[in-house]
Amino acid sequence: MKTLFLFRPEPGWSVSSKTALDMGLDVSGAPLFTVEPVDWEVPDPEQFDGLLVGSANVFRHGGKQIDRLTKLPVHAVGDATADAARNAGFLIGRTGRGGLQSLLDELDGRELHLLRLAGEDRVTLRLPEKIRMETKIVYRAVPQSMTDDDIARLRTGGVVALHSGAAAERLQVEFDRHDMDRSQVDLAVIGPRVAEMAGEGWRSVEIADAPGDSELLALARALCQTDE
Repeated sequence: MKTLFLFRPEPGWSVSSKTALDMGLDVSGAPLFTVEPVDWEVPDPEQFDGLLVGSANVFRHGGKQIDRLTKLPVHAVGDATADAARNAGFLIGRTGRGGLQSLLDELDGRELHLLRLAGEDRVTLRLPEKIRMETKIVYRAVPQSMTDDDIARLRTGGVVALHSGAAAERLQVEFDRHDMDRSQVDLAVIGPRVAEMAGEGWRSVEIADAPGDSELLALARALCQTDE
């Protein structure tokens, strides 16, 4: 069985690692970036009809400022982000299933002014005709280097699970920096955008059936069980 490499930041890395180990997988890897808050100013909540949020990191790193926005419903990209919003005291307006653009399209037809809370690395969105949006950056990803052990193990192949575009970009940087052969590695990615950001040259690139950790790890397990 091939080794599964995980590179998402904490606390997600530990959660995914435990799940993968419980699935009987050989797990390696370490976060390729850490997430840290940035200074930001809260606009007047009365100007908005809701929040658009694409990551639970918004609620982990948004600081005390975010408490001023709890009266606004959260339109969350997925279940994990919705759970983080509830734990932070927010009500959920809508929970997406296929990425932020899909979620935004579901709101089409409504006249809304949304406040998007995001990280520095974020997907470009196409706004429906009646929706206006303002964006505030509340966190950023700080790059980390791949460990020598992971570099050595990946030179012989394996499966990498990618939970985000930031992880995909970081993986490319590390492979190029260490002159590693992409054709030895299979990628399991959480969505089409991440697949595009991962670039070309990999042994295979497979997209999870749904943008969730459990679906991604199920795909990764299947790839780990394929013939060398």
